[in-house]
Amino acid sequence: MTPKFLVSTLATAVALSFSTTAMAQGSSNQDQRFEQITVIGSQQAINDIPGSATFISDEELQKFKFTDISRVLASVPGVYVQEEDGYGLRPNIGMRGTGTGRNDKISVMEDGVLVAPAPYSAPSAYYFPTMGRMESIEVLKGAASVKYGPRTTGGVLNLLSRSLPTEPNSSKGMVDAALGGDGYYKGHAYFGKEKNNTAGLIEVFTYGADGFKELPVGSDNTGFEKTDLLLKFGHTFGKNDAHSLELKIKYSDEKSDETYMGLTEEDYKSNPNRRYAASQNDEMNTRHNAYQLNYAYQFGEGYELLATAYLNDFHRNWYKASSVGTSTLEQYSEFEANPTSEGIEGIGVKANNRDYQAKGIQSELHIPAGDHYVTVGVRYHEDEMDRFQWQDTYTLNQDLSMTLTSQGIPGSDSNRVDSADARTFFVQDEWTIDALVVSAGLRYEDITITREEWSKSDPTRSNGLTKNISNDTEILVPSLGATYTLNENVTLLAGIQKGYAPAAPGNADQDEEESVNIEFGSRFIAAGFTGEVIAFFSDYDNMHGNCTAAVGCSDDNIGDQYNYGEVEVSGFEFSAARTFNTKQVAFPVKLTYTYTDSEFQNDFDSEIWGSVEKGDAMPYVPENQVALSLGAEFASFVVNSQMRYVSSAHADLTDSGLDAIDSRVVWDLAAKYLIDANQKVYLSVDNLLDKTYIANRANGGIQPGKPRTVQVGYTYSF
Repeated sequence: MTPKFLVSTLATAVALSFSTTAMAQGSSNQDQRFEQITVIGSQQAINDIPGSATFISDEELQKFKFTDISRVLASVPGVYVQEEDGYGLRPNIGMRGTGTGRNDKISVMEDGVLVAPAPYSAPSAYYFPTMGRMESIEVLKGAASVKYGPRTTGGVLNLLSRSLPTEPNSSKGMVDAALGGDGYYKGHAYFGKEKNNTAGLIEVFTYGADGFKELPVGSDNTGFEKTDLLLKFGHTFGKNDAHSLELKIKYSDEKSDETYMGLTEEDYKSNPNRRYAASQNDEMNTRHNAYQLNYAYQFGEGYELLATAYLNDFHRNWYKASSVGTSTLEQYSEFEANPTSEGIEGIGVKANNRDYQAKGIQSELHIPAGDHYVTVGVRYHEDEMDRFQWQDTYTLNQDLSMTLTSQGIPGSDSNRVDSADARTFFVQDEWTIDALVVSAGLRYEDITITREEWSKSDPTRSNGLTKNISNDTEILVPSLGATYTLNENVTLLAGIQKGYAPAAPGNADQDEEESVNIEFGSRFIAAGFTGEVIAFFSDYDNMHGNCTAAVGCSDDNIGDQYNYGEVEVSGFEFSAARTFNTKQVAFPVKLTYTYTDSEFQNDFDSEIWGSVEKGDAMPYVPENQVALSLGAEFASFVVNSQMRYVSSAHADLTDSGLDAIDSRVVWDLAAKYLIDANQKVYLSVDNLLDKTYIANRANGGIQPGKPRTVQVGYTYSF
């Protein structure tokens, strides 16, 4: 974070706090003063949703204090996470068989706003919000998710940031510090105050590690450093505090010594945490700025108007070795075993330099009308990705150091801008007929996507375009869902929706992804357990595959999008939870299970997955997933454990890729001791049994899962 930015931000914060205080008009007795943009709202609200929904509260998040979203989502049925770096910096998340690559098949939001750097024009997201500063998590699948888009097949992941204090003349705050193995550190603090209808909050979250992988040369630093700063200001005004404004400003930066360069099979078996010397210069640098202004107006008998304006700027430059396929990895491995004076010449290290911007305004109007509750919404959105890349050339020397031999010219590897603008309208009607609630929705999208490309020898972009492609799409996305309350213990649910994803600029045929998605099941209370069981089926008319370095695409094809044709995905989700109580101890238990069967319905050749035949299962979609959480809560001592089982999966559909991701069982453990009402110390152990496992096999190499890591910390809150 630059000192200039920090000073200017704090100065703005002080100025805004004085100005909003001057506007205050007296206190209010309302419990909810500042509107938080949610898709579910609370655990209690789930029963009214005609689809699979999960709400993870702050209390649940504090049990393990995970900073890795993959560990948080392990207990959510129907969600798959392909690990990559071991710390969750750039997760790959999918839902109900959509595929996992860079979250490009789901809608990820923070506080109700899309967070992918360019969700329409470049759907593969290399940015993900910092999990450790989130207050709660919402996951929504099925018919109810159509409201959010633009990708409506898998579902919605909404991360909720720290909320403003709402109690009159109240304040809240926390300081949390932790240290752990492999040089891990974490510092987290926030303070918020409400006075005279005006509230403010500042939050800082910084964490990092030296990394668990081992380089044979140099600093041996394979870790990361990441810092977030969040500022919020809120003000309520008008009769009965009917109006509220909230301003959110967020900044983050990251430096991580991460690579796509995996290991050969033999080297993984010898030392799974090894890294080749040719990856010693690999480094990701990012910077993210976000601004969001929310307005809410409550009027009449239950009417509510919500409006949000947002702007997200993201810069990233992943400087990393390119062309790291199987033969290249074998060459690096053999050279390290027997280094020669000639070295290895011509190693390309590419600056994957890109700038993104997304901005827009969205609004919702909630209208109660007797037995009907109608929601009408609009959104205008623009985004773009400016791809301005170059490649340097190195020699790997006999002492395993690297020497720069040729410096690339910026723009000489890739020189293009992908952009999009989208106009969205949706309407949803919830009709209550005694114990039956029917929800019907319709989403309209009008999307224009453009690719402008300049010559790689024209870094100033002064000689005109060499390519200018534009595509206009209009689409209607309907949904229909229902819940029926049989009795106080059983609620039935069912839904059908159209799944949709727009074609990206790199899709040569400009074909949209379309599917029909069906689900049915029930929520129940039985023998003290609360839970749900839901079956789902998705029939794709055309499935997209997005070509990124993360999935092993060649450099020339990165950014392209392929059409894979027909795919069928079916399965079911189960979850059940109960707390067993004695006089001195509470024992919370939760079990979730997901079964998924995926099949391609046609033959084709894919750069990403190899030769695909009808009946093949999708890569990185395991057939079975189980998560079991067990806890023991005493008056001053709490311990929790979480087990997750993931069955084997294909890495790709070549002979060597079938079932190449082995099944695994990983245990995590967390314990805390309450010193008093405000203080506690805690211990967490990720991968308690130190399980060695393959996280992924992109680029022809093996990336390992994170080994056992121990952290100890202290928290003071008020």
